Amino acid sequence: MTARTTVRLGPVSGIVRWRQLVVPLAALALLVLLSAVSLGRGDFPIAIGDVLRTLAGLGEQAQEFIVLELRAPRIVVGLLVGLALGIAGALFQTFARNPLASPDVLGITQGASVGAVAAIVLSGGALGGLGVPVAALAGALLTGGLLFVLTWRAGIDGYRLVLIGIALWSAMAALTDWLLTNAEIHDAAAAYVWITGSLNARTWDNAVPLALSLVVLVPLALAASRVLGVLQFGDDTARGLGVRLPLAQAAVVLVAVGLVATSVAAAGPITFVALVVPQIAVRLTGGSRPPLLASGLLGAVLVVGADLVTRTLLPQALPVGILTAAIGAPYLLWLLVRGRRRSTL
Repeated sequence: MTARTTVRLGPVSGIVRWRQLVVPLAALALLVLLSAVSLGRGDFPIAIGDVLRTLAGLGEQAQEFIVLELRAPRIVVGLLVGLALGIAGALFQTFARNPLASPDVLGITQGASVGAVAAIVLSGGALGGLGVPVAALAGALLTGGLLFVLTWRAGIDGYRLVLIGIALWSAMAALTDWLLTNAEIHDAAAAYVWITGSLNARTWDNAVPLALSLVVLVPLALAASRVLGVLQFGDDTARGLGVRLPLAQAAVVLVAVGLVATSVAAAGPITFVALVVPQIAVRLTGGSRPPLLASGLLGAVLVVGADLVTRTLLPQALPVGILTAAIGAPYLLWLLVRGRRRSTL
């Protein structure tokens, strides 16, 4: 099988790139397998056959409670969060033409942490329910808006976007540390658990709003794929091809920020997924830019798989954000070292 095939249907013809088709399908199959295994694994193991019977409504009452009320919401939230972060990372990196352009580096996830920590600390832990996720959503959106305003100069330059984003990350990290330092010990402990990024105790109340948000945001992101293909060649080329540059850039950034904000509001800042996954996807598909759909599916695979590892293989259950950070931090160092070596050649 060749890397690409020309397909003709009457007067319409197109090129099918097989790697860009096979990789998302393989990621989807792996995601289904991981989800099925995760539904059956835990302190109370359930066989795959019993899991399937439970999903079909034929399981025992205890199994239905464990699968449908305890494990399924957690897996669905992890899947949707990984999908959103993978697509958001691909949007940012393609738009900025820089593999370092991710919500973690640009300060957006840190802004969400400021919102959540402020809600916990300033309310003395009294703000519960949807209060903390809403505060995290507001923090991410405000930080994204600030990033947009500071970067805008009759358009958005990718290099300036990364530099200003790093500055925002430092400011938001300092503000988070200040809030934690001045908090009561029990409030600081609760805030610290949240900002590590975790799927623990996630329910359908977390999954449903996230799913409804992605029903709107994911199609918008996929619709921006054609514009991204033009933007990656530079602003002058985009203008020459008739792209309304300020409007297109604003739309891409707003959709990416929305994806990050909703995912962080649902599960906390699960870091480095948006940084690592798009670069894995672009290498697997062999394209010139991170593919949106493959990045989203691989992001879901990473989050669901990391959660399964933390729950079943490690001696002590850890928040999933710790494992993704352990994977992503060495990759970030490798990117920085590689960039420095190239600049000295």
